[in-house]
Amino acid sequence: MNDQERIYQLRKELHEHNYRYYVLNQPVIGDQQFDMLMHELQDLEEKHPELYDENSPTQRVGSDLNQEFRQVPHRYPMLSLSNTYNEGDVAEWYNSVRKGLNDAPFEVCCEMKYDGLSISLTYVDGQLRQAVTRGDGVQGDDVTNNVKTIRSIPLVLPGKGYPKEFEIRGEILMPWQSFERLNREREAADEPLFANPRNAASGTLKSQKSEVAATRQLDAYLYYLLGEELPADGHYENLMAAASWGFKISQGMKKVSTLQEIYDFISYWDTERKNLPVATDGIVLKVNNLQQQRALGFTAKSPRWAIAYKFKAERACTRLNEVTYQVGRTGAVTPVANMDPVQLAGTVVKRAPLNNEDFIKSFDLHIGDYVYVEKGGEIIPKIVGVDIDQRPIIAQPVQFITRCPECGTPLVRYEGEAVHYCPNDSGCPPQIKGRIEHFISRKAMNIDSLGPETVDDYYRIGLIHNIADLYLIDVQQINGDGSRQKSAQKIVNSIAASKNVPFERVVFALGIRFVGETSARLLARHFKTIDALMNATAEELMEVEGVGEVIANSVISYFQNPVNKEIVERLREYGLQMALSEEQLQGASDRLAGKSIVISGVFTHHSRDEYKQLIEQHGGKNVGSISGKTSFILAGENMGPSKLEKARKLGVEIISEDDFLQMIE
Repeated sequence: MNDQERIYQLRKELHEHNYRYYVLNQPVIGDQQFDMLMHELQDLEEKHPELYDENSPTQRVGSDLNQEFRQVPHRYPMLSLSNTYNEGDVAEWYNSVRKGLNDAPFEVCCEMKYDGLSISLTYVDGQLRQAVTRGDGVQGDDVTNNVKTIRSIPLVLPGKGYPKEFEIRGEILMPWQSFERLNREREAADEPLFANPRNAASGTLKSQKSEVAATRQLDAYLYYLLGEELPADGHYENLMAAASWGFKISQGMKKVSTLQEIYDFISYWDTERKNLPVATDGIVLKVNNLQQQRALGFTAKSPRWAIAYKFKAERACTRLNEVTYQVGRTGAVTPVANMDPVQLAGTVVKRAPLNNEDFIKSFDLHIGDYVYVEKGGEIIPKIVGVDIDQRPIIAQPVQFITRCPECGTPLVRYEGEAVHYCPNDSGCPPQIKGRIEHFISRKAMNIDSLGPETVDDYYRIGLIHNIADLYLIDVQQINGDGSRQKSAQKIVNSIAASKNVPFERVVFALGIRFVGETSARLLARHFKTIDALMNATAEELMEVEGVGEVIANSVISYFQNPVNKEIVERLREYGLQMALSEEQLQGASDRLAGKSIVISGVFTHHSRDEYKQLIEQHGGKNVGSISGKTSFILAGENMGPSKLEKARKLGVEIISEDDFLQMIE
């Protein structure tokens, strides 16, 4: 057997062993033997780079190179499900389905609702081609490289009889065991802990390095098959076929015919789910027959043929030992309850947010109290009560702090707000790092080669102290031992490219409190230059549409701070856009003057944000929802069915992308 034949044989064997171990849980060889086969394949592939295969088992280890996630449109929109929390609502849904089908008999597929990150996988000729997150339902992030590191997702299907091309959807999860291990490692390294497995899975899947994803042992359960040539007209039957092709399907699925059988399924899993290796937060009920699904159709936000039943939150009683305080990006101070560890919804809970001082007073919390803890939506722990009878005699009431725990600045509480703030926005470390993270975000300066962990690292070693310091970074400073030349150059290039970001996004990137993306754009368009904005009075600021007293005072306060003024001047010196461009100043035209326009769908020639800018440049107004006052809808591919139906009912005109571009020429 020559090297090429051996490579193909090893790939086939290792795919099979992965399937048996991670999907069937029936390994036929030991870890040592598996590793020997993998090392042999790696050696042979290094020897023969011409035989590279993106779906080789060796690709599951991931890469330490930073990657960019590009937006990919979904062929079929990924809609969310309506939630219900009691059997009465389940009965109401069941009866509405029966009515919608004119009392025709129907079956319901009952399955677990896994608490993870939705994913869409596309296979062509039995090989994984693309993995895309849910995103906004119309388009999502291409995370194929990270998904390839998940061992339970087949790169090459071991089964037979699958369509030439199909899409399968499911949930990416971090098992409880992996979650606990990861948080132990982070705690030992003095890194912030993940709040729950879902956050950990999401952060892992969005990691810029697939090597990170490979180490965190994610899992996946698949629950919906789409395509032109499906094997059956039943949802349950299609998933059984998918299981035979090599996919990991929930073993808890059951097809039922009566409402009582649904209740029995819910009752069984409300207890049994606690024994599962992954987080669940409910049951999904789907009309099984695909033709009946199509007949029932969709509401504005969700399918009529499916519903999610959410389990009631688990409750536990434990002792409150201490209240500590965290400072967020805006300076908001959040009190945190530190408690005796208690098992709740599959994980150990030791901390719970207390929201604010009023929340603490509403429970009259004392140190030493025994408190009742639930998990809101099976995710975030929260205190819901106090057992007064167990309160120790010497227990002392919780006193809210008066100074910032990070920088010592006296806290303030603004009129009409429940939250305390640290006003030292230019000198408080968590606020500084948070402002830098906001500054580099996609909708601000879009320095996408940097992330929160990198920002924290640069701040810790003293490389950056504020947003302006980013523009002083050079390759040598971040190249380390010389092995990160390529990624270092990419970071420096990305920072340099941000100097071309338009003025309105620079205003948003500054992180002025209460100034969001829309108000930043309106302020930039109104004042046109940073100098005019800096010198504006409260009365002048409130002349801008949507700017009230709160925003106006926040803008004035920001620019009155000498530290902020110095940072802005440095940014100007480094070449950032501090005024509207000539094209924006002149205005492209008034062809859309007086028109209110809704954007919907996926576009070919420009992004949605670019179309919003074009509408404003030509005098139009962007609106988010369709009404009788809507002038027209700028529609791309995969326009939502609910918007289409509403537009037809109201008689709102639908304009294609090409027609719109001709309209403004």
